[in-house]
Amino acid sequence: MTSTQQGLTPRQARRLRMGIAGMAMAAMAVVLVLQLGDGSSLRSIGLYGAAFILSGAVIEMSRRGRTRLGMAVLVTGFVLLLGADWWLRAV
Repeated sequence: MTSTQQGLTPRQARRLRMGIAGMAMAAMAVVLVLQLGDGSSLRSIGLYGAAFILSGAVIEMSRRGRTRLGMAVLVTGFVLLLGADWWLRAV
């Protein structure tokens, strides 16, 4: 017996990654609103603005078919942004 493993079609993968980037954008919006309520620094708020730009860029990459690159950029970018936010709070 052979088992056939069906993955996502390229179109489904693009839509999934665009959805993930959109959810990340929505999550950053919620965090940004919470940060504004706490009166955090302009540098920290600027990082969340960069996260919005990053999410938009990933959505555009996914729309153009660069889904794997977009997902790598999204994960790497968010790790760097969250690390920078943590570092800025410690300084």
